[in-house]
Amino acid sequence: MSIKTEPIGSLPRPLSLLKSKPDLDLQEEVVRETLRELDQTGSPILTDGEQLKPSFLTYPLSLDDNLASGGVVIFFKDGHTRDLPKLVRGPFRYAHYAVEYYTFASRCLRKEGIFKPLKQAVIAPSALSLLYPEEGIADYSREQFLEDLLNEAEKDIRFLLSAGAYKVSLDFTEARLSLKLDSSGRLLKRFLDLNNRLLDRFSETEREKLGVHTCPGGDWDSTHSDDVPYNQLLPHLFELKVGNFYLSFKSESNKKEVLSLIQQYRPPTANVFLGVTDVLTSQIETPEEICNLLLEAANYIPVSYLGSTDDCGFSPFADDTSTSRHVAFQKIRARILGTRLAEAKLTQRHI
Repeated sequence: MSIKTEPIGSLPRPLSLLKSKPDLDLQEEVVRETLRELDQTGSPILTDGEQLKPSFLTYPLSLDDNLASGGVVIFFKDGHTRDLPKLVRGPFRYAHYAVEYYTFASRCLRKEGIFKPLKQAVIAPSALSLLYPEEGIADYSREQFLEDLLNEAEKDIRFLLSAGAYKVSLDFTEARLSLKLDSSGRLLKRFLDLNNRLLDRFSETEREKLGVHTCPGGDWDSTHSDDVPYNQLLPHLFELKVGNFYLSFKSESNKKEVLSLIQQYRPPTANVFLGVTDVLTSQIETPEEICNLLLEAANYIPVSYLGSTDDCGFSPFADDTSTSRHVAFQKIRARILGTRLAEAKLTQRHI
């Protein structure tokens, strides 16, 4: 019996990449090394680890005349913050698309002689909708902005599908945060409706290659919303029209409740990838520990729709060096081994 396993996205960047603006040779060296090390873990699916993105959130943006400081501030549990810019005039356009990173990584893969599928993460439009200021913008309405945003987000995904990406996963870490900002759930509904407006632009076949990732927002070994009960989000998350859900799980305290909610609300043909490694701690999970998590999950999720992943990206913002690359790859290797061990045990049960 086969259990799918995939990475989420980001991996810690080497210090050489962070110290100064790197040249093309260094960028290629880092991406090739990342792909090579990920391949050596046994991972069947690869990613560039978002090595060249400034962050999972801001990669499409350029601080041109349309953006200014003073946008939404995201507060983390340990006291640090991440500040978004705000839009000051329209129209809104992406300065960069994720396909730029995908094609660069694809070239690096070919040079390494590695022939495995490559996936890429993109930012959900719900996150970028926070760029529009509450006070509005003269001659550029919120609805005009959202239409431009959806057009750009659609391009971001279509470029990747056309380039041959194995999967495209939307980062939706603001889902749980929205319930902290607005306990009524209205903001979450607004986010879900906006993301589904995007997903409605794709065919059912295309949506089978699309996924959504959610977690309580990991950064510098801290989170912005792990105090929001998961049960307030999960029933609504499965309203999204994608074929794959990547969910934080290892760091959640009430795992049986999480599994019960997945069993109750998962769309019949949707894959669920459970995070089995906690990216906010340096302790390396054992393959046996991961195996046991997946064996328990198999009681709630049909094995043909069950997958393993990591709770979150290891370094969603480029400057987050709280986890070493060595630890990240060890955790990924444990995930692969634990997933294979669970496969073997489930196969034995059915002989």
